[in-house]
Amino acid sequence: MNQFRTAIPSLNPLTGLFFRTLTFLERDIKPVFVLDGPPPEEKIAALRKRARAAGWPSPYRLGTGSVQKQDCFHLLKLLGVPVLQAPGDAERLCAWLVRRGSARAVASEDTDSLPFGAQLLLRQLDAKKDGDIVEYSLPKLLGKLQLTHKEFVDLCILLGCDYCDKITGLGPKRALTLIQKYRSIENVLLHINRRTHPVPNDWKYEEARKLFLEEPCARVPELMWTEPDEDALVGFLCRRTYVKEERIRRRMERFRQIRESERKRREKETAEGGYRQTRMQDFFRVLRKREQPTESADPGSSNRKKHKLK
Repeated sequence: MNQFRTAIPSLNPLTGLFFRTLTFLERDIKPVFVLDGPPPEEKIAALRKRARAAGWPSPYRLGTGSVQKQDCFHLLKLLGVPVLQAPGDAERLCAWLVRRGSARAVASEDTDSLPFGAQLLLRQLDAKKDGDIVEYSLPKLLGKLQLTHKEFVDLCILLGCDYCDKITGLGPKRALTLIQKYRSIENVLLHINRRTHPVPNDWKYEEARKLFLEEPCARVPELMWTEPDEDALVGFLCRRTYVKEERIRRRMERFRQIRESERKRREKETAEGGYRQTRMQDFFRVLRKREQPTESADPGSSNRKKHKLK
């Protein structure tokens, strides 16, 4: 919603969400939307800091009970896609869905999904026909950095996260070298110069580590996708966004035509014996560059692949 508001201030974000979700469904991508819940206590300080920087009166500007989130929830239900309410950070529940096999990847701009354990993270999944989609593979990232998942979480905490402060003066390369050598924050603390790298008072890195590594306390219902309710969508969007009914009807007709065309194509492939299960790479043109030798691993740029949405 914030992306739509920033990119096109004159457009109601609900309209953007409507069109983008239909584009995903047309390509046989089955999205599961996860909404943020109440933030954990460890994140409150970071939220207050962001609110001050943005000039917001409260860090809970888009809380779980906001009208905007209620409208999102209702719109997605009318589109027939699953919507889950996370007990805390949405990325944590998203990563868990991937780990348990309920989803293939997390689509988010927040890289916290990786320390939470998402095996695959997609960024810039915005349905633009000529847009690049960046893919991060956690197993490949860990292999490149020669770290376990727990060690990678400690590295992310050293680099700075939402749940605690970071050690002053400790940059990415130095932090990576220390974790690769000493394998945990506890051991790193024994070998750094406290005068040049002062440790924050009452540093809650253990609480942050626990949030990243433990599974969320959430019951996930069976994920089901249904056909969009066109009449209800028209009534809701016309009332909430003032978009013209004709435009919504026209887009829904195009949606049905594309879906029918895809159905016929699959039936033809099946009849010819060439049907195969749809794979993620069928939706993207992979743009790969030959890897160049690097002097050191960079956690901010390793193991990214770019794709283009067909």
